[in-house]
This record gives sequence, C-alpha cells and structure tokens, in this order.
Amino acid sequence: MSFNNGNEASFQSGHLTLEDGSVFEGYVFGKNGASAGEVVFNTGMVGYPDTLTDPSYLGQILVMTYPLVGNYGIPPHKQMSNLERNFESSRIQVKGLIVSDYSTDYSHWHAEKSLDRWLKDYGVPGLTGVDTRALTKKLRASGTMLGKIEIKRESVDWYNPNLENLVATASIDAPETYGEGKKTVVLIDCGAKNNIIHHLMKRGFKVVRVPWDYDLSKMQFDGLMISNGPGDPKMCRPTVAQIQETIARDIPVFGICMGHQLLALAAGADTYKLKYGHRSQNQPVLEVGTNHCLVTSQNHGFAVDDRSLPKDWSPWFINLNDQTNEGIRHKSGRFMSVQFHPEAMPGPVDAEYLFDEFARMVNG
Repeated sequence: MSFNNGNEASFQSGHLTLEDGSVFEGYVFGKNGASAGEVVFNTGMVGYPDTLTDPSYLGQILVMTYPLVGNYGIPPHKQMSNLERNFESSRIQVKGLIVSDYSTDYSHWHAEKSLDRWLKDYGVPGLTGVDTRALTKKLRASGTMLGKIEIKRESVDWYNPNLENLVATASIDAPETYGEGKKTVVLIDCGAKNNIIHHLMKRGFKVVRVPWDYDLSKMQFDGLMISNGPGDPKMCRPTVAQIQETIARDIPVFGICMGHQLLALAAGADTYKLKYGHRSQNQPVLEVGTNHCLVTSQNHGFAVDDRSLPKDWSPWFINLNDQTNEGIRHKSGRFMSVQFHPEAMPGPVDAEYLFDEFARMVNG
C-alpha cells in the first residue's frame, strides 16, 4: 500500500503505536524507518521549520494539530552571527513528526527544499494521513504517552526520554561568544533557541554561551540568561547551584521556559510534570494584579508550583487556560523568569518587551 500526492515518490504505509495499545495508521514520509519517543502535540498554525529545530522537543514525537503541513517548504540554511538564521538550532530535534495532511507540493519564494527531503536529510520519519484530531483528544484525556512510528519491515523498542538528562545532550560542550558590547550576558545553554541570542545581541550585549553545568564562580559578567531546554528541570542540579551563586552575587537574572523552572528551583520552589504540557503559539497569560494579557508561544511539559514560592518571591504571570504559573520575580526586581517564549519565532511578539526590561536591569 502506498500514498502518492503528486510530485514526490510513493510513501509506504506505517503506523503510530501508543503505550496504551492504540494504533493510528498513516503513510511514512521523510526517513522510511522506525522511531520512538514521547508523543506530544502542538496547536500552532505555522512555523514548522522553527518548531522542529527547537531543542526543547528533543526525544519527542511531535503531533501537529493544524491539518496542512509542508505547503511552504523549508528555507535555506544560512548563518547570521555564526548562528542559523532560519532555524532555532543546527538540526531537527524531534524523533518523529505526525500530521494529518502532508503537502508534497510546496510554494514559497524562500523555500529551498520540501519537508520530506529535509526530514530525510536528518534521518527523521514523518507520518501523514493520521487522524490527528482523534490522536490529540486522546493525549488531552490521557496525557502524553510513549509512542513508536513503525513500518511493516522495521520495528523499534520503546524509548522514554524522561529517564535521561536531555539538557546534557542539548547543551553545547564548550563556551561560545557572540557579538560585542560593553556589557556581557552569560547564557546558560540548556538547549537554547538561537533567537534568544539574536535578541540579546540586538540590545547591544556581548553574549557568552556556556554549557549547562559550567562553573560561573570565576567569571565576570553583568547579567545571566537561563535558556529553554528539554526534559525534567530537577535533573539539572549543577545549573541550579550556579544560579544560586549568581543570585548571591546580586547579578540580574532572567530565565525563559526551562530557565523559569530552574530559577524557581534555585529560589527554593518546586516543579511538577504537566498532564500534556503547553505547546502552541496562542497561549493567553495574564500579568498578576493587572489587566495586561499577552498571547504567547510556549513549549514545555513541566511547570512551577507557585504555592511553593518562598518569601520575597511572587507569581508574575498566570495561564488563563488552566491557571498554571507562567512567571515569577523577586521583590528586589533583580531576578525574574517567564514560562513562555518572549523570543518567539514564529510569533506572537507580544512579550518581546521583556528583553528590554532585562536590558534595563543589566544596564543599571
């Protein structure tokens, strides 16, 4: 049995099996092979090149709920300030991609290749023709589950990424420096998106990107940024210790996504795993004590328990869908973090002003 939609080679039949025994039939594109990981869903309508290269998806099979995927192809790999300009990292991070309708015909002035070709280049399988509405409803009801993409002649063992320290895999191995400036911001790379660095450089900072467990005690810098990243923040105890040491030195700190969870742990609060996480470009958050609402981009499976926040720390934002915590800050005004992505690419860009707020903290 094969799937053929015009200009590309026939796709072989395959299926997604969930750990509860559910099976979703489809057709394999990209790598014609098997893969396993944690199955999660994203409700974003656009931005699959950025999404698939986001290191926060390491170890996961991603379900796109928007039905049509692939219609504008993949942009070229180009460098800007020694970083990928069109992607959030240098490679595809997901273990697999599940879509309802993969478009083999793509059309965009910026496109260089098809999504199918790009997935093949990185050895990642995709599955199309899947009832992603039914699959997403199952994940919402049951929570994220382990899953396997398989074809007739190839099977694969179950793989649980939550048992590994994914941050250690996603992080760089040695420090890297970007840009020039009178002020230096250290970026702890827990699986950092490139656009975080672009935003810091845009505001005139020299950015020193360091591994997740790097010793900061002998470094001189003016601000600390803690990046997004995959997996359980409680596996990053060395990072937490470095954040605590930076706070003790009264250096401004800003955390994003996992960086938010790590700052909370450094403050003495707790984190927990969400049922199915927040992965989208349309999450509404409210600034506590105001009527200021932001539409935000998010990608995380863990959250901060703001009831566990110690004295001198307070909730900053809350999620209007489920009331989970979306930000914290210290009464000194020197340390803050958000669960969502102010550097969102693709947008929305409602929260980009938070980089300006951090810049004011660093510049004094």
